[in-house]
Amino acid sequence: MANELKGKVAAVTGAASGIGLATVKAMIASGARVVLVDRDQASLKTICEELGDAAIPLVMDLLDPKDCATLLSQILEKAGQLDIFHANAGSYIGGDLLDADPDAIDRMVSLNVSVVMKNVQNILPHMIERGTGDIIVTSSVAGHFPVHWEPVYASSKWAMTNFVQTVRRQVLKHGIRVASVSPGPVNSALLADWPEENLRKAKESGSIIEPSDVSDAVMYILTRPRNVTIRDMVVLPSNFDM
Repeated sequence: MANELKGKVAAVTGAASGIGLATVKAMIASGARVVLVDRDQASLKTICEELGDAAIPLVMDLLDPKDCATLLSQILEKAGQLDIFHANAGSYIGGDLLDADPDAIDRMVSLNVSVVMKNVQNILPHMIERGTGDIIVTSSVAGHFPVHWEPVYASSKWAMTNFVQTVRRQVLKHGIRVASVSPGPVNSALLADWPEENLRKAKESGSIIEPSDVSDAVMYILTRPRNVTIRDMVVLPSNFDM
């Protein structure tokens, strides 16, 4: 995929680890400049030093409404344009609904749903004005299947399935593509919050994929001809029973 994204600017939220970081590396390898959006200032500094000038750090707490509202203006200040937006930041709650902490529910739904909606709303006018753009949301297979051990998380991702499909219809006339990538279990920090027994079984059976497997899917979506939209891509470990 060398230079397929040359001249483009991308922004990735939750960029300091996991799927976000793998996608940043893939985009840079393909010629893009990438704004890495994350609240972890120390990690962003280290990562951007390693990746060079094509990696542009943007320290931001997306759960702070005032901070969140400046997303586009800060991206434009740092990079001048925005061609690709990857809404990747998210969190996880598993287990029985009765055991979930109400504050944790608020935080997760805000990050997984409200923040994505606000981010996309924030960046859309710029893409509409330019008549082109790509928006990708990191969803989950849980957004397509009722995973009974994670009702809060799965519900947030079902919301994203609907969001992607409806917003896509609204903006396709502006030359903007909207897509989601929906992985199964990924070897990332989110798995630390999985029910211990489920995590143990998944690791023992090899039912986990790597962040790079997901970033490969993102790059496939981005590099299709402009007349082709990959609206939903589900990426599963071959041994995953769902």
